[in-house]
Amino acid sequence: QVHLAESGGGSAETGGSLRLSCAASGESHSSVSSCMGWFRQAPGKEREGVAVIDNDGTTYYADSMKGRFTISQDNAKNTLYLQMNNLKPEDTAMYYCAAEIGLYDCYTGSWVHVPSDIGYWGRGTQVTVSS
Repeated sequence: QVHLAESGGGSAETGGSLRLSCAASGESHSSVSSCMGWFRQAPGKEREGVAVIDNDGTTYYADSMKGRFTISQDNAKNTLYLQMNNLKPEDTAMYYCAAEIGLYDCYTGSWVHVPSDIGYWGRGTQVTVSS
């Protein structure tokens, strides 16, 4: 069982920055390589993919996040990060960390649409960007 705990959310002004962290604990029973990633859900909207990273550190981003967000991981600390720069009001959402995202979904881009078989989710951290 893997437990994911997000932190670092809060309020920022347009153009500001925030850094989210996701601490992973526990042990996965899966022997299959997978990706970890960040997703978000704004009020009244569906959850959407933000960025994912595979075991080799290769990263993938949703189009609207490219150039503004950076996903990274510290394997020694079992922690996933999301650096968010040049924030916009439309970035306001609950941000969720996820683990055991299938490699097929990572490499084909289908992760953006939130596959139903993602293994683990955190409880989320709220990001609010004011104009």
